[in-house]
Amino acid sequence: MTLSPRRPRRRRPAPLIGSLALATGAGLAAAPAHAATPTAAMATIVVAKDGSGTYTTVQAAVDAVPANNPSAVTISVKPGTYRETVRVPANKPHIRLVGTTSSKNDVTIVYNNASGTPKPGGGTYGTSGSATVAVEADDFQARNLQFVNDFNEGNTSITDKQAVALRTAGDRIVLDNIGAVGDQDTLLLDSASKDKAGRVYVNNAWIQGNVDFIFGRASAVLNKSAIRLVKRYDGSSGGYVAAPSTAAGKKGFLFINSNITGDVSSRSFYLGRPWHAGGDASLDPQAIVRNTDLSAAIKTTPWTDMSGFSWKDDRFGEYKNTGAGSGAASTDRPQLTDAQAADYEIADWLGGWQPSS
Repeated sequence: MTLSPRRPRRRRPAPLIGSLALATGAGLAAAPAHAATPTAAMATIVVAKDGSGTYTTVQAAVDAVPANNPSAVTISVKPGTYRETVRVPANKPHIRLVGTTSSKNDVTIVYNNASGTPKPGGGTYGTSGSATVAVEADDFQARNLQFVNDFNEGNTSITDKQAVALRTAGDRIVLDNIGAVGDQDTLLLDSASKDKAGRVYVNNAWIQGNVDFIFGRASAVLNKSAIRLVKRYDGSSGGYVAAPSTAAGKKGFLFINSNITGDVSSRSFYLGRPWHAGGDASLDPQAIVRNTDLSAAIKTTPWTDMSGFSWKDDRFGEYKNTGAGSGAASTDRPQLTDAQAADYEIADWLGGWQPSS
């Protein structure tokens, strides 16, 4: 596979998001003009396990947010482990879920549903339904906390072991200084439907898993993040980082300024494979990994096929990666040219949206 040449374009001035605020972790860019204007005294709801806040569970705080709230509501979560599932419905935008300390490890929202876990009313949860935290609303932000699915893959009574820690299905999602920890299908970055935008900006995150653990159809940037590879429940090494299911004409996953490593065997992990969800041949999965340090865990042929669909028919490539897992351009390892790379920057991916504080 080669990446088709594209006509070089005149470079525009570097936007704030690409060169200053989020890309450096120094802060957040100014709010875009279309964003809702917060009130002078932004609403804040405090969650604390010890009863010192407004609520003791995160879901109770989400439930307290009025439907169709026009401006930002902050749910401030004090340190602790919150064993619960949380759903932010589509009619509750502008929620900011924030841990009260600067460490993502001080607040943990955790549960252990898997795709094959039986539901109380019958049937099973399915992959998307297994999420510890499900965000279906637009303009959601999460900071300074971690999302965990601690389902035990060694559970032999459950065969469908996909277990999502965090699922997003809205547009203009910010995940800053967060953790997403699991095994198979850890982080589902999705959209409400394949014809709708699902832009996600992930910054300074810790994302851990083994099989397709960053997946979905969102147009997602993963910047300055630590992607951690872990072994399977039986101690074996092997897996796939990304499984994009991008709709045709949309952007998929852009990994940039990050590192991918883990305590796994050398040359045992693929960077990704194309997920044609439901066998949908109209999809055009995309994953680009650029300016990222790759450990020796990454295979020398880093992309592979999935469910009868060839990765060479979709959009996979690299640019100026480093580390023992990087490699030169070949038919099995397509690389962007410098001219192409100019169109694969953070601002290009987010389509005019600048994440705001």
